[in-house]
Amino acid sequence: MHFTGRTWRPPYEAHSVIIQAASGCAYQKCRFCNLYKGECFKISPIEEFEEDLAEIKSYQPYARRIFWTGANPFVMSYENLKLRALTVRDYLIKCRTMAMFASIRDIKDKEVWQLRKLKAMGINGLSIGVESGDEETLSLANKGYTPADILEQCRKLEEADIEYYFVFMTGLAGKGGGYRNAVNSAELFSKLNPYFISVDSLTLFPDTEFYQMAQAGQFIPAGEKERIRELQVFINHLNIRTHVFANTVSNYAPVTAYLPYEREKVTSELQYVIDHTAEQTMRDYRANLKSLG
Repeated sequence: MHFTGRTWRPPYEAHSVIIQAASGCAYQKCRFCNLYKGECFKISPIEEFEEDLAEIKSYQPYARRIFWTGANPFVMSYENLKLRALTVRDYLIKCRTMAMFASIRDIKDKEVWQLRKLKAMGINGLSIGVESGDEETLSLANKGYTPADILEQCRKLEEADIEYYFVFMTGLAGKGGGYRNAVNSAELFSKLNPYFISVDSLTLFPDTEFYQMAQAGQFIPAGEKERIRELQVFINHLNIRTHVFANTVSNYAPVTAYLPYEREKVTSELQYVIDHTAEQTMRDYRANLKSLG
């Protein structure tokens, strides 16, 4: 298999067969991220992609779901995505769905009719690290799009019936910004239909721009209890039926909830943590995180 650089897949794709479609990140400007630091973005040659499919076929000929790795393989043109999706079908006849990471920026150049075609070929599962739905926070994190862009592009996915998943990040707005970020993000997300929302909490690593800004006093990180309150506000303001998974290692208090039915239960669990855990204990936990993988 032609894996190069850092190979990353979401926890919920643990049972998917993995194939490299791209390496590195096509953007690399998010101020909080070091995941693909130092890696040049490259789309895997179709010859390598096909060789890997042949190898997968020899081991798992009946694979049902394939996850294409790379920070955002969906940046590929419609024609390139179409070619690869059809090639997957040539090798893995039982494959039902293909999933991958995508950015809001990657959807912009694709028409709804093209998205519908890709869905028909099996591409149905885009993990989108929107991180926020608040304009000020998106600008601070240098995400390269606005809340209006999120709304417009995800409605295209919905029109094409493509399943997508969001990532929301607590702490991204910095000290004092959590409430605003939570309310505005929940309001925006409630206008859409993400299949589920995964929640991370900002962790500053030395080779990120945010870390350098924090060292210079240009960015003041939110406290740990403020982040948990931000998550509470976010959950309380979401008005859609969806799953929230705040259970990655970046969350001091891992919780999951099926909204709206488990809203009160999970906010109570978070309140218990706020009331019974010292701020310093939570800060020590985050300081000891060496990676999010």
